[in-house]
Amino acid sequence: MRRIVHQLSLNENHWPMLPGVREALSESLGSVNLTGDALAAGLESRLADELGVTAGQVVAGAGSGALLQQFLSAHCAPGDTVVHTWPSFDLYPLLIRNAGAEPVAVPGDAGDRQDLDGVAAAVSTRTRVVLLCNPNNPTGEVLGTGRLAELLDALPANVLVLVDEAYREFAEPDEIADAVSLIPDDPRVVVVRTFSKSHGLIGLRVGYLVGAEKVVGPVRPTTPFHRVPTPAQAAAIAALDAEDRMREQCRELAAERDRVRDGLIDLGLDVPPSGGNYLWLRFGARNQDFVTRLAGHGVAVRVVGDAGVRVSTGLPDANDAVLAAACAFAAEGATR
Repeated sequence: MRRIVHQLSLNENHWPMLPGVREALSESLGSVNLTGDALAAGLESRLADELGVTAGQVVAGAGSGALLQQFLSAHCAPGDTVVHTWPSFDLYPLLIRNAGAEPVAVPGDAGDRQDLDGVAAAVSTRTRVVLLCNPNNPTGEVLGTGRLAELLDALPANVLVLVDEAYREFAEPDEIADAVSLIPDDPRVVVVRTFSKSHGLIGLRVGYLVGAEKVVGPVRPTTPFHRVPTPAQAAAIAALDAEDRMREQCRELAAERDRVRDGLIDLGLDVPPSGGNYLWLRFGARNQDFVTRLAGHGVAVRVVGDAGVRVSTGLPDANDAVLAAACAFAAEGATR
C-alpha cells in the first residue's frame, strides 16, 4: 500500500499557525519551571470578556474532550442516562460510560440528519444530560437557533443540554445556533468549545466550558492540579488576539471544503453540506473500499463503523488527491 502522504482522518487544521502564537509559545517557555496561573484564571477572564459573561461562568480545561468527560463525571451518576444523536462524535458513548452513566443513542433519519424529536422522546426520569454536537461530527449538519429552542421547550426543567461546538467557526454564522446567547434565559444550556480546530492548537489541548455558574461550578473541582499548561494558555490568548485572521482562515478552509464537495457531487456522489472542516460520504457496504482507494492515493480518511466515511479538509494538494482518488473510485463503481 502506498505511504500515507495526506492525513485527513483527524479533523486537524492544516492552515499556518496564527500570528503571534509562535512568539507567545517561545516567550512562555522561560517560565515553565514556575507554577504560574495554575487555574487558568487569566484565560478564563479573557474568555469571559470575549463572550460577555462573568468569569465564574467559564471553565478552561485540556481541550473539549477532557471537559466533556469532566462535565459528565460532575453531573452524572450510575443509573443516569445521557441522550445523544447518532451518528455523532464516536467518543460520546465511551465518555458517558466513563462517568458511570448509560448512553442512549438516537438514530438520525435516512439522510443522517439529527432527530431532535426522537431525542426529546428518549429522555426519561433517569436522564441527566442531552448531548448535542453542532456542527455535528461527522455529518456536518448545522442546527439553527429555532431547532435548538424547540428541543429545549420539549425537555424537562432538570435536564441539562450540553452543546459541543468544536467546529462552529467553520459554519455560516447566520445559520448556526448561538447557544451561548441562550444561557442567560435558560441555565440548562452549557456550551463546550475548543482551540484545537479553528485556532489550530490541537497539540496544546486547550478548551473551555460556558454556562450558568451553578452548572459549570461543579466541574472546577474535577481538575485538582493545572487546568491548562502555561504554554497552552499563552498560545490561546495569542490566538484570541488573532481573531480576524482566524476567521479569515476558517473561511478559506470552508471554501476548500465546499470545492471538494462540489467535485464529489460532479462525480455523482451524495455529499450533504457541511458546517465543519470535513465532509460525510456514505457508500454502505463499500465504505471500506472507499477508504482503501484513498489510502492507495496516499490519503488517510476515517470510516465510522457502518455509517459512512468522514473526509477532513486539508490543504489544496491534499484535497486534489481526494478528488483524484474519488474519481477512480467512481469509475470503478460504474463498471460493476
